[in-house]
Amino acid sequence: MECLLGLLKVRVVRGVHLAICDPLTQSSDPYVVLRLGQQKVKSSIKYHTINPEWNEELTLSITNMMHPVKIELFDHDTFTKDDSMGDAEFCILDFVEIAKRDLSDVPDGTVMKTIHPEKDNCFATESHITWKDGKVSQDIVLKLRNTETGELVLHLHWVSIPGVAR
Repeated sequence: MECLLGLLKVRVVRGVHLAICDPLTQSSDPYVVLRLGQQKVKSSIKYHTINPEWNEELTLSITNMMHPVKIELFDHDTFTKDDSMGDAEFCILDFVEIAKRDLSDVPDGTVMKTIHPEKDNCFATESHITWKDGKVSQDIVLKLRNTETGELVLHLHWVSIPGVAR
């Protein structure tokens, strides 16, 4: 069994200009699914919007920092299979490596690393891994793949587990 490194709290903040899956209402009923290894967590459904505001915190247990967090957005349908609204993924390796360090001597508000958008990642803008208020956190804007439009805004922060070695 893999050992628990800590918890990754993912606040699904909002979606921006998501795909229109319900042409009659020019909207969608989106929800977000996060996967990491065998874990799967999902947000609530936001009805009749292509710019949903979730502000929901989902928690993933981190046992292997090599696995990416995979994200799928769906349009909820009552009588048919839910429509895909795109997907994205991001690597947590740098985030977890920084979170596992002793940062007690690091000044509050320090940017520990900046991740730039590249063709092999889904970042829409540069993203900073920051030490602030005693926590490692990161704000991320992801460009959705396999769809014509849409971005997803996330906020990550790390929760250390007492007794787990750094």
